[in-house]
Amino acid sequence: MSNPVYLALDLPTLDTAKALATKVKSHVGGLKLGLEFFCAHGSHGVHEIAQVGLPIFLDLKLHDIPNTVAGAMQAIHVLEPAIVTVHASGGRAMMEDAKAAAAEGTKVVAVTMLTSLDERDLLRTGVSGSAHDQVMRLAELAEASGLDGIVCSGQEVGAVHRQWKKGFFVVPGLRPAGSATGDQKRVVTPRQARDDGASVLVIGRPISRADDPVQAARDIEATL
Repeated sequence: MSNPVYLALDLPTLDTAKALATKVKSHVGGLKLGLEFFCAHGSHGVHEIAQVGLPIFLDLKLHDIPNTVAGAMQAIHVLEPAIVTVHASGGRAMMEDAKAAAAEGTKVVAVTMLTSLDERDLLRTGVSGSAHDQVMRLAELAEASGLDGIVCSGQEVGAVHRQWKKGFFVVPGLRPAGSATGDQKRVVTPRQARDDGASVLVIGRPISRADDPVQAARDIEATL
């Protein structure tokens, strides 16, 4: 992948999202549409953004019984996403069925631990041990389930890459040096994540909320 940056387009209106995507398309490699976007704009919105001409990462984080997740995967075939997410905590049967139901050419990756969580949050949900250990456990389960890869923070991607040599690794929660971290708790720079083995770098606010989004995207691209 020549440019691993996927711009997160979780913006309030479809026109705003499409205009931003069109403006920065020369400096990003793909577009990430998350749950907020999909709930607001549905399949129509995905088709509109696809007209920009970049690969679409549909970040729905599917998590339900295996049959329901498989049905959802089949329902989005028509959208032709390059990448779709499920939750690794849904278990092996769910992940296996999700991959089996995905369209040919769509990478299915499992969310391990949200970058907004830390070890205190894990403990409150009954999971003991470190964030690193939890990500490694779920990465191993995703690999055994036949998925293409996982979503994890930049703090874990190096270790996961060493464990899963051929995996496809999506890293969100990235912030260029000097940027505000916002609601993210486990962050690294785009360059560090790329050097550690990230396949896709998901970047939203540092570009979408910049005074000059094109220059912000160009500056990030230059560091890679």
